[in-house]
Amino acid sequence: MTSWTFFDGRWIEGNPPIMGPMDHGFWMASTVFDGARAFEGVTPDLDLHCARVVNSVRSFGMDPLHRPEEVLELCQDGLRHFAKDAALYIRPTYWAASGFVCPDRDSAQFCLTIHEAPMPEPKGLAITLSSYQRPTPEQAPTDAKASCLYPNSGRALQEAAAKGFDNAIMLDAHGDVAELATANIWLAKDGAAHTPVPNGAFLNGITKQRVARLLAERGIAVHERRLSYQDFLEADEIFSTGNYGKVMPVSRIDDRALQPGPIYTTAREAYWDWAHNG
Repeated sequence: MTSWTFFDGRWIEGNPPIMGPMDHGFWMASTVFDGARAFEGVTPDLDLHCARVVNSVRSFGMDPLHRPEEVLELCQDGLRHFAKDAALYIRPTYWAASGFVCPDRDSAQFCLTIHEAPMPEPKGLAITLSSYQRPTPEQAPTDAKASCLYPNSGRALQEAAAKGFDNAIMLDAHGDVAELATANIWLAKDGAAHTPVPNGAFLNGITKQRVARLLAERGIAVHERRLSYQDFLEADEIFSTGNYGKVMPVSRIDDRALQPGPIYTTAREAYWDWAHNG
């Protein structure tokens, strides 16, 4: 895997050692990041991902080193290390260098890593219900794309894999569906698209927001609302949206097989058309 990282004013190839054992981010988990994509010569919503990482570091009480537009410029500079049509993952990251439990406000460190990452084929995910839940805003920094939230997603994925599934639906503290372990989730029912209403337990994904607008522009009703696991068991279609795979179909929930349907197809085609043509 080819990768380049910008740190301390220069681009470095490979996996440079840039965090020490005494860094707050190493042992106190003050690490936030964002993920954007480059594929087929486009970088959809890259500016929004750059803005979100700045918001994330501020939510941890630290001062960012770069404005969103400066992060965007660094991303564009880093893309020059790769072929124009390369499939890439773009990951700006912040962490605190010092502090005890609470990170020192002025100790933020920044790096930007860009690495090769093929786009997954839309073959269809098999999903089930996770026994792990998303935390509330009072329990964890859910308003940030924070690395400390991901071990819980990892546990959900391990649990699902042990049962023969690819991913898992995670509920919030109220028992409503929040999202998949790694992406936002949608269902289609009677010609309309439905997705969990943002309630602070999960990020209202950039790709999710984009797909909602694109579906509405094509005359498909979009409902953000409270959804139960039973709603998904009874859905006509299920699909996911997220940065890594963008728009992906679900082909099985528990023991029920599903086929990619017209709303998923519209969402994926509309997203690719927008990404290439604006």
